[in-house]
Amino acid sequence: MTSTSIFDDASVEEIIRNTIAFVKDELKDAEGGHDWFHIERVYKNSIHISEGEKVDKIVVALGALLHDIADSKFHNGDDTVGPKKAREFLKTQNVGEEIIEHVVKIIENVSFSGGNKTQKFSSLELEVVQDADRLDALGAIGIARTFNYGGFKNRKLYDPEITPKLNMSPSEYKASNAPTINHFYEKLLLLKDRMNTETGRKIAIERHVFMETFLEQFYAEWNGKK
Repeated sequence: MTSTSIFDDASVEEIIRNTIAFVKDELKDAEGGHDWFHIERVYKNSIHISEGEKVDKIVVALGALLHDIADSKFHNGDDTVGPKKAREFLKTQNVGEEIIEHVVKIIENVSFSGGNKTQKFSSLELEVVQDADRLDALGAIGIARTFNYGGFKNRKLYDPEITPKLNMSPSEYKASNAPTINHFYEKLLLLKDRMNTETGRKIAIERHVFMETFLEQFYAEWNGKK
């Protein structure tokens, strides 16, 4: 994937290419739902969504490419690793301090974290990357990623005796070991109404409906009705 059709400035194109190479290398051994291909999808969605928004596309691109450079789930819950890695890398690319700060703020605030995290920063660029990241948790891709991660954590597919916990705190959300199906109710089905942009909302609605259909089929099969 290249970015030559997105940016006219050759120096910016080089930074994007270097960032892609850096992310690919950092995530070469990552879990399947949080690997380079997740980043690539979020990047593509971010660029698509940004076409209808008045945003700094460089910030959006770098924020999307680096948003999961060190997901706290894979670093003992430490959410400072990602921002630090991103900052250190961007300095090697001679990126301006203002852009670096903006990208770091996006990384620090993009995650769902149980839906109750109070964001300490807001910008249109963050909204775009956040929508793009949330879209990758919806629809067919969202379902695949959810079960892939559930398998990675050796979680049950479903247990009728364990009901979903809504309105969890960020710490409860991170510590949860609930069955994978519960994640639909604790996060995925909530995302449609938490999108920031019009483009994001339109895409989210279609993917949300697909997930509802999947759940109907899942329960029918679970209960021996289909």
